[in-house]
Amino acid sequence: MEIVCLDLEGVLVPEIWIAFAEASGIPELKKTTRDEPDYAKLMKFRLDILKEHGLGLKEIQDTIAKIDPMPGAKEFLDELRSLTQVIIISDTFTQFAKPLMKKLGYPTIFCNTLEVADNGEITGFRMRIENSKYTTVKALQSIGYDTIASGDSYNDLGMIKASKAGFLFKSTDKIKADNPELPAFETYDELLNAIKAQL
Repeated sequence: MEIVCLDLEGVLVPEIWIAFAEASGIPELKKTTRDEPDYAKLMKFRLDILKEHGLGLKEIQDTIAKIDPMPGAKEFLDELRSLTQVIIISDTFTQFAKPLMKKLGYPTIFCNTLEVADNGEITGFRMRIENSKYTTVKALQSIGYDTIASGDSYNDLGMIKASKAGFLFKSTDKIKADNPELPAFETYDELLNAIKAQL
């Protein structure tokens, strides 16, 4: 019995922090898990910048409201969900993901939670579980699922390598070069065909 585990940002929707960096004019916020493998370090960096500029959850949600899924993402997801179970496993936060899930047809997503003060300041974050993508894939395997995983960043490598089949999608040249054993795809058709071959 197979279950497909997909990353969200960079795979189905544009990177939220990059969109917010462009909207706010703060280029430092363009740094993502493609650049920084240590997620806690990356989030602390982001929250410090938000505090410095007096920006909070509302400003980020205003940007997210204007983000659409990547062209073809919903169609890809719809077709995939007609074939097998799919879970999106993301290091984003429920407060960011909710409006995007509506645009994707409400797929199942496992993600994290922001800690937000009454004034809208993001004061911290709670990870659902340590090393969440890898841990979730191993948990699914422990209840009888063969996992097939795809993502684009450093924090996806654990779940990709732990799965029956794993694929890089729209990843960076460096990540592809560092992981030559992983098939890497650029289009949804390629990824869909590779997943179908495993079902």
